[in-house]
Amino acid sequence: MKVVVSLLAEQELVEGAKFYANRAGPQLGHSFLAEFERSVALLQEHPLLGAAWRYATRRLPLRRFPFSIVYQLHDAELRVVAVAHQRRRPGYWRKFS
Repeated sequence: MKVVVSLLAEQELVEGAKFYANRAGPQLGHSFLAEFERSVALLQEHPLLGAAWRYATRRLPLRRFPFSIVYQLHDAELRVVAVAHQRRRPGYWRKFS
């Protein structure tokens, strides 16, 4: 399954990694990115693993971090629309996608 990461999701991913790197050192920033990559690889194998959510999306919470991958399935494509912090207003990313 092909994975497409939206510009917004990519920006959120980079900002999250920078936040963790600045707060606790570069290793935690790398761990955040590695957890995202692990979760996306898991979704490639099992696209329905994430729970059905709002606006025809699904979401999969990351382990160790208060973020979720918000994604849509289109044919043979998994489209990551947000890497959403779980404390942000739900659906904030919708106006950008």
